[in-house]
Parts: sequence; C-alpha cells; structure tokens
Amino acid sequence: MFIYFFNSSSIESHHFLSLYLLLSLPPESGVLRVPTRYILPPSQRPMLGSSSGTDTITLPVIDLSLLHDPLLRPCVIHEIEMACKGFGFFQIINHGISSSVVKDALDAATRFFDLPVDEKILLGSDNVHTPVRYGTSFNHSKDKVHYWRDFIKHYSHPLAKWIDLWPSNPPCYKEKVGKYAEATHLLHKQLIEAISESLGLERKYLEEEIEEGSQVMAVNCYPACPEPDIALGMPPHSDFGSLTILLQSSKGLQIMDCNNNWVSVPYIEGALIVQLGDQVEVMSNGIYKSVVHRVTVNKDFKRLSFASLHSLPLHKKISPAPQLVNEKKSAAYGEFSFNDFLEYISSNDITQQRFIDTLRKNNF
Repeated sequence: MFIYFFNSSSIESHHFLSLYLLLSLPPESGVLRVPTRYILPPSQRPMLGSSSGTDTITLPVIDLSLLHDPLLRPCVIHEIEMACKGFGFFQIINHGISSSVVKDALDAATRFFDLPVDEKILLGSDNVHTPVRYGTSFNHSKDKVHYWRDFIKHYSHPLAKWIDLWPSNPPCYKEKVGKYAEATHLLHKQLIEAISESLGLERKYLEEEIEEGSQVMAVNCYPACPEPDIALGMPPHSDFGSLTILLQSSKGLQIMDCNNNWVSVPYIEGALIVQLGDQVEVMSNGIYKSVVHRVTVNKDFKRLSFASLHSLPLHKKISPAPQLVNEKKSAAYGEFSFNDFLEYISSNDITQQRFIDTLRKNNF
C-alpha cells in the first residue's frame, strides 16, 4: 500500500493514500504547499529556471523512416552510434506509430488516473514482481523522500498472456493501450537491430532474446505540483533493460550529460524518446552508457508519460558481447538478468547506488 500521513496541522496521519487523493483534499488541509515527505534536500532540487550553461545543447533527433532506404541506412546507423556514445539517448520522428494510436493511449491513461482512488488502490502492491500494480512515488517502501508521481505498471509482452490482468476500467484501456504496447514492441525490435549494427554486431544479435523478452509498460501521471522547485516526479536513475521508449504529453524529462549537467529534453510533437538501459551498456562492454535521467514537475498542469521498458527474458543473463571483448579491452561488467535487477530493488534504494554500479569490474 502507499502510505501518506496527514493531519490538519502537519499533513500527517495514518491513511493509505495516493498522491491523487492528497491533491483532492480541500484547501484547508494545507496541501497548497508540498508536504514535508516530498521536499528534497537542497542539493537534490531541480533548480528550475536556472541557467547551467547547457540550455543551448543540441540533442539528437533521428528520422527513423530513413532506415528503410538501403542507401541512407548507413548514415542513420552512424547517427544512432553518435547519439548512443554521446548521450545514451535520442528522439525519433517518423517512427511508424500512428498519431491516433498515441492519442488513444494518452486518452485511456487520462481516464484511468481520473478514476476514484479507492478503485485504483485495488491494484496496489508492494511486490515488484506483481505483473500489474498501481503505485505512487518511485519505490515508496525505500524512498527517503517521496516523488510526485502516480503510476500503473503492467507486463505487456506477449500481450495475450497479460492483457486480461490489466485494468478493466476504463473500458477502453485494454484496447487502446494494448495497440500502443504492440506497436512499441515492434519498434523496439527495429531499434535494437540498428543499435546492434552500430556496434559492429550482427543485426539479429539479440533477435531471439528480444522476441522472448519482457516488456513492462509504466504509465505515469505527474499532477500539477504547488512547489515544483523543491520536488521531483522521479529521482535520478537509469533503466534496467535494453531500451526504454518514452511517450510524453509535455516537457519534463531531464538527462545528465557527460559533464554531469542536467539537460531538459525538448517536447517534440509526434516524437518518441529512446533511452539506453543497463542491458545495452553491459552488452556493449561500456562503449555505450545507459542514460541517467530524472523527471521534473510543473506548477500549472499535469504530465502523462508511457515508458515502455524492454528487456531480455526475466531469467536470461546478459554479458558483454564476445565480439567486443579482446586483449585491449577485457570484460568490464559481470552478467545479470531482469530478475537480478528486481531482487536488487526489492532490498536497496537505487537512488543511493545504481544497480549497474554493482556489476562493474575493478578493471573498468
């Protein structure tokens, strides 16, 4: 369950409340200010509106349709290589997922988060292995500070195996989000082939593992926050899987650049964001790095996002590709599986130590 403590003086009491219920309280409850448990230490605050010298940085945007042109494909592969080396991140346009599928998915998510809290909370669970779970914050059982976020996560591939477990309300949810999940699964296969090719590996290097792999759809809602300069929607972290394909309704994502500066990712109508995960960092033997990112919140409006997290099968181990290990560069990481990551986050605060840091060898 999701514990938020309130009373009339300190906004503290023993109720299992989601962030949405907190924000639905009347003005006299005192939630016109961020409750104490959401306030970040000064060193971790987002410093919105400040100039860090990175505002003018150009982040990569790649036209994915050009991959299908044999003459242009090498140029696109090179663009992907440069983006992966420079940022572990890029945006894609002309990616093949129709605007109607995207719009329908966002509409279904809006309807879900607008449901009464007592209905959503029936899907609540502390168990990270639960295939469908509603929650709030990042990992509320471990978070020292809570994060300004409600979410529904569900396994999504193979769709027929999991969709009956998804929310039945709103009635359109399974159909609309299911179509988006299937489209992102196909897109992920196309992207992982291009990334493998950019590393000098066979295009089908991970074909079997990807087809049998896991897809977790994290549908996020970041409500309007009364004091966005002292809170975050999600803390700095990297994703565990191969790739994360992110759909966002508005600006809010920030990535950390090579100089450890936070860079805001611009919102591009119709674009999707591709983020490298820990599995690609390990597979590439450190040539590519998983991107550290966080989510800021906004005072004036809520933000929705779909993070489609793709991974090898639950118990399938990934290690540095043999072709990328040689006398000059030995294996820099130990192997791991999606299940290993789940076990780690069940008992550790990953805001204190990234999971991938536990895999690095001393010679790296």
